[in-house]
Amino acid sequence: MNKILIALFSLGLLAGCATSDKGPAAPTESLQLDKEIYKIGVGDSLSVSVWKNPELSVTVPVRPDGMISVPLVGDVSAAGKEPAGLAHDITVKLENYVRNPQVTVVVTNASSSEFLHRVRVTGAVQNPSSVPYQKGMTIMDLVLVSGGLTEFADANSAKLYRVTPEGTKVYPVRLKDILDEGDIKTNYPVLPGDIVTIPEKMF
Repeated sequence: MNKILIALFSLGLLAGCATSDKGPAAPTESLQLDKEIYKIGVGDSLSVSVWKNPELSVTVPVRPDGMISVPLVGDVSAAGKEPAGLAHDITVKLENYVRNPQVTVVVTNASSSEFLHRVRVTGAVQNPSSVPYQKGMTIMDLVLVSGGLTEFADANSAKLYRVTPEGTKVYPVRLKDILDEGDIKTNYPVLPGDIVTIPEKMF
């Protein structure tokens, strides 16, 4: 199962992404988000526990510089790491002070995830929107919460942009076919971080 890289990217990065010339291709990324491994973000609160060493166990925030402070070892980079990976890094550093340390890291307040776990729709819609992801959400749901298309929308030229471990993928979305003909082949399920863009017609 491919892991989804849950990350936010600016629309400026999308210009370099290429679409397939073979027509719409369905996204193949897994939708089993509950099995994805969470990446620590700035603003999260972490519980760092060292077995049999309560004096070294702390609950700390991830600072704006992406670091946390841990007794004995000082500052450790946390942002962007999985909890298990951070626990390993702290364990390695503690080995200079503690014999066979066993470290556990738990995210107690994932405040950064509220921003990362959003989906966005831009372009020729009534109200370009950034909304919290909900399981089962589709492209049509995004269009509806944005108030629908404008009269200038080039609906069949819409695109879904998704960041994956292999890079940003772009999927053609035929919104006009979905709306006018009930053809839902490109009404793809969305994932956190997805961006749907609807261009305007060229007159």
